[in-house]
Amino acid sequence: MVNGLTLLAQERKEIILQTLLREGKVKVIPMAKKLGVSTETIRRDLDALEAESKLQRVYGGAVRSGYESGEPPLQKRTHLNIEAKKKIGARAAELIKDGDTIALDIGTTMMELAKAIHGKRNITVVTNSLPIAAYLSEALNNNRFTGKVFVLGGQLNPEQQSLMGPLCEQVIGHFFLNKAFLSAGGLSLTGGVTDYDLNETYISKLFAEAAREVIVLADQSKIGVQSFAKIITLDDVNIIVSDQEYPKDWKDQLENNGIFWISCE
Repeated sequence: MVNGLTLLAQERKEIILQTLLREGKVKVIPMAKKLGVSTETIRRDLDALEAESKLQRVYGGAVRSGYESGEPPLQKRTHLNIEAKKKIGARAAELIKDGDTIALDIGTTMMELAKAIHGKRNITVVTNSLPIAAYLSEALNNNRFTGKVFVLGGQLNPEQQSLMGPLCEQVIGHFFLNKAFLSAGGLSLTGGVTDYDLNETYISKLFAEAAREVIVLADQSKIGVQSFAKIITLDDVNIIVSDQEYPKDWKDQLENNGIFWISCE
């Protein structure tokens, strides 16, 4: 137990946030015992952190802030954390080698990766994202890279501008991939890589299963968040590309799982 009398409010908040990043949630009573303070003190700390938009209060504690009603449509997310997403996309593009066969799933960060593909030779891209497919088509026509683009067929999800469903799932079974690049609604030690739409997550899961190497793209707003549907566990991840360093409490598990964390900072 930490001596709570010697901790400043900001120090308590840092411990609370580190616990959130590690476990995805904080409970009032165990945290009060850990820090040696009253439950009212912890509740006040949680209320203050919620006012700073750093967590979301729930009965008995708090969880990391996420989308309560599912992820907003693609167009509404285009300008959220855009600079971080550009950095992540550019750094992830450096991992693509000439001759690679890669999968790009959906999302705004994945679009930034597509925009960062320059000068690659003879690559094959498989995607279920209509905006990414359209952008890559233009890039091919303008000789920004050479290769092929395969667009998976299936049911249209108009909000996310993606393709999904049984037909899409069957087509993935015909590919062997060098690398699968996956976006995430949440990334946590306990939940692994998660997202908000069950059908979309299953497509990403199949991409991961078809690939020799799985690379997850996640900006700081996703770290410590556990979304509705699991894509894969951390055991299945090879590389994480983020705009921040990994939380210090994650070090042992990342090393034990052999995960290489790339920070754009």
